[in-house]
Amino acid sequence: MHKNRILQSIKSNYVHTLYACYAGYITQAIVVNFAPLLFLTFNTNYRISLDRITLLITVNFLVQLLVDLASAKFAYRIGYRPLAIAAHICAAVGLAGLGILPLLFGDPYAGLLIAVVVYAVGGGLIEVLISPIVEACPTEKKSASMSLLHSFYSWGQVFVILASTLFFVTLGIRRWQILAVLWALIPLLNAFYFFLVPIATLEEQHGSVSIKKLLSMKIFWMFTLLMICSGASEIAMSQWASAFAESGLKVAKTVGDLIGPCLFAAFMGITRTLYAKYSAKIHLRTFMVFSGLMGLVCYLLASLSPYPALALAGCALCGVAVGILWPGTLSLAAANCPAGGAAMFALLALAGDLGCSLGPTVVGLVSGSAGENLKSGLLAGVIFPILMIVTLLVYRRRVKG
Repeated sequence: MHKNRILQSIKSNYVHTLYACYAGYITQAIVVNFAPLLFLTFNTNYRISLDRITLLITVNFLVQLLVDLASAKFAYRIGYRPLAIAAHICAAVGLAGLGILPLLFGDPYAGLLIAVVVYAVGGGLIEVLISPIVEACPTEKKSASMSLLHSFYSWGQVFVILASTLFFVTLGIRRWQILAVLWALIPLLNAFYFFLVPIATLEEQHGSVSIKKLLSMKIFWMFTLLMICSGASEIAMSQWASAFAESGLKVAKTVGDLIGPCLFAAFMGITRTLYAKYSAKIHLRTFMVFSGLMGLVCYLLASLSPYPALALAGCALCGVAVGILWPGTLSLAAANCPAGGAAMFALLALAGDLGCSLGPTVVGLVSGSAGENLKSGLLAGVIFPILMIVTLLVYRRRVKG
């Protein structure tokens, strides 16, 4: 009887839908942030150059981009639930494959590439589906809900880094393949959760506009550029922070992981959580402009400071700067076009993933051409917060209030 009540609650209570979505963003954090902790391990053990490692990042986000593009047309037709389940299964298979497939190929890089493609499909679907599912839940303070949702990506990133670091310290980094399989259990379990929870859709609540109509709206293209800059500003720093700390600043891997990407994620999570709590007292667009300016300062500090401590501070504090940019852009888009539905979220996710691919790719390629100098690559990354600031200022002039 007690089990039946619990099951009925899961099937009818949208609180469980939110919990499943939070776990979905933790899965996304694993998909995006686990492999970068192993970049120098891939470089040393498998003799894979930074240029080829950069390609793994690029492939990850380009596959997510293609999934976003396809989802814009088919997500509502197929249904949110089956796609959410499929997304988590792909993430689980890909993460497990990251540890297993390199052992099965003569060229370990081929195994890594296949695993990245599979979990990128899952990550792309998660990015498209989770935000509109949360937006459609019967809750108030939508921008706060969106920021809280994205804070779970940040806390997931912290969890991935801390748990992975503890694993590497206690059992040795040579056993990283075991950890990859263990991480796969989280999306596998969440796939079953999504099978049960109630799911509403924006299309049922507000109707929907066509993709052609969305593409004809000038303000939509502003949101598109904002998403590109948000993704690039965030991921360019978070993806390369660990390698930058190890190779550029000459600190130990454990210290580099904890002070670089881990603090970055913690600051990003704190920013998103605090905004969710105090959103009624904060003007979102003004906060985003301030965040863009802070991001510019952090990139300059990380790339130009001659002092390792200040450079690491630039990496970490960049998490505060970028925290609100992605969820804030989605909230502005949802408020300005409530009938955009899954198609709008898919196209914006596509733009964000384009930025997620572009940002770290620019950093990696510039670093490679500068003799593996990651400081030069991070200096090139300042273009993204600059574009973010300019676009936000233009948007503020067009939309008063």
